[in-house]
Amino acid sequence: MNNKYQPTLFWFATLNALTTFLLIGLGGLVTSHEAGLSVPDWPTSLQRNMFLLPFSEWTGGVFYEHTHRLLASLVGVLTTILAVWLWLKDPRPWLRWLGITAFLLVMAQGILGGLRVRWQMDWLGVPHAAVAQTFLVLTGALALFTGRWWLNSTTAIPVSVPRGLRGHVLSVTFLIFLQLLLAATMRHQHAGLAITDFPLAYGKVWPATSAAAIAHYNATRPPGTLGNPITAFQVNLQMAHRLVAYALFLGVAAAALRTLKKLGGRDQLTQFAFLWLALLALQILLGAVTIWTNKAADVTTAHVMVGALALLNGALWCLIALRRRSR
Repeated sequence: MNNKYQPTLFWFATLNALTTFLLIGLGGLVTSHEAGLSVPDWPTSLQRNMFLLPFSEWTGGVFYEHTHRLLASLVGVLTTILAVWLWLKDPRPWLRWLGITAFLLVMAQGILGGLRVRWQMDWLGVPHAAVAQTFLVLTGALALFTGRWWLNSTTAIPVSVPRGLRGHVLSVTFLIFLQLLLAATMRHQHAGLAITDFPLAYGKVWPATSAAAIAHYNATRPPGTLGNPITAFQVNLQMAHRLVAYALFLGVAAAALRTLKKLGGRDQLTQFAFLWLALLALQILLGAVTIWTNKAADVTTAHVMVGALALLNGALWCLIALRRRSR
């Protein structure tokens, strides 16, 4: 078999990545609407075959949770087809095994989601989120590897990417992944907004977390604030999330400026880097609006989705830079 561009395969891989991204957004809606256990059984839905649940019963939180399950099933089917397609039609052994890895990962993700429902363990939402973000990066990579640019780049002579710059971007990308895990931990604490103001925190740069202070925060939370009573751990967790967000913005800004200096303004990696910076700025803005709107579901979900895009952007930057190094 010749290692040549297959446009149908590429667009199918891209569809799989896009559907995975939408699934992460729908998962964010499930959490934002506290709908995770609206369908308390699995693999059935309300004691019926998941695919035969009458639409008349898709009401309230059931709508978000059941739709999430159906879209997850679609992603599973697409990933299975892609894995088989790669195995049969792509001559690169490493890519065929990467397709098998994607298949195994999506199966593990489905089982994690099901166990979270059956065992009613909120903490399983954190590894569920971690696998979701990892799977998004993997599907994005599969789309990149099947694309025309990747296959034809062997004939190009691109500007080399300095090792220090590659290491910088890889470190920031990994920090974004850790930040997303922090965010998932916050969401699954069911404490709503542990801190209800921004850019200060209870009127201070760093809020007090003594027992008396926490009791005061709970007693004076604005009317209608979502979530259970907060704890000192949750306040400190949200402050850590804020600090990491600031560090990420500075790290991405430095990456964009270094890429511009080393590679020039017309280089594709420079464009990726400044897109990355725009995503981080938007992410911080959405985080602020999330607080100001008392975790409005649409804003919170947009915050989740932009975070996933930021992770994917950094990962693809690293892969493109690695491809250049291999040339």
